[in-house]
Amino acid sequence: MASACRHVAVTGPPGVGKTTLVQKVVGQLQEAEVACSGFYTKEVRQGGKRVGFDVVTLSGRTGVLSRQRAEGSGGREPRVGNYAVDVASFESLALPLLQTQRATPSVLVLDEIGKMEMFSTGFVRGVRQAIADPSSTLLATIPIAKGKPIALVEEIRSSPTFMVVNLTRANRDDPAVLEKIISTLRTSLEK
Repeated sequence: MASACRHVAVTGPPGVGKTTLVQKVVGQLQEAEVACSGFYTKEVRQGGKRVGFDVVTLSGRTGVLSRQRAEGSGGREPRVGNYAVDVASFESLALPLLQTQRATPSVLVLDEIGKMEMFSTGFVRGVRQAIADPSSTLLATIPIAKGKPIALVEEIRSSPTFMVVNLTRANRDDPAVLEKIISTLRTSLEK
């Protein structure tokens, strides 16, 4: 990977463990007293069935990202498949994280940058600004390339400032993958 990499994007199929890997990275960085802020997404289950997703900030605040809605339920919320996206709830947690001025070097965690999050123009703008800021260091997850491309995701995938890690069932528990991500982020923070 090029030394120009300041950011890391983890990609892979749904359920492969992207969020779990991000949580491991954050845990190890925080143990080493590296400041981290941002959010991760979490499945919401009822009766063993996934009914939506929540956003959980690294400081412990939780809000709704999406919930399953029956077709024809009359809602005007933006939708991804059977899920209605709660843009206002998402923005109330995510946008302040993107706008925070950091006095000390830190890693900004964005799990995930995907279809649901694209309904927030403020989020898209904030992510682009964070990527362009030479003092920022991002750890993000992005969906695998399939179907209609998502412009911001493709910008990340092709950016020379990102190390893109393709997570698979074969490499998700490989300590070398975890170490490479941590090393890239720490090197970025030291610049």
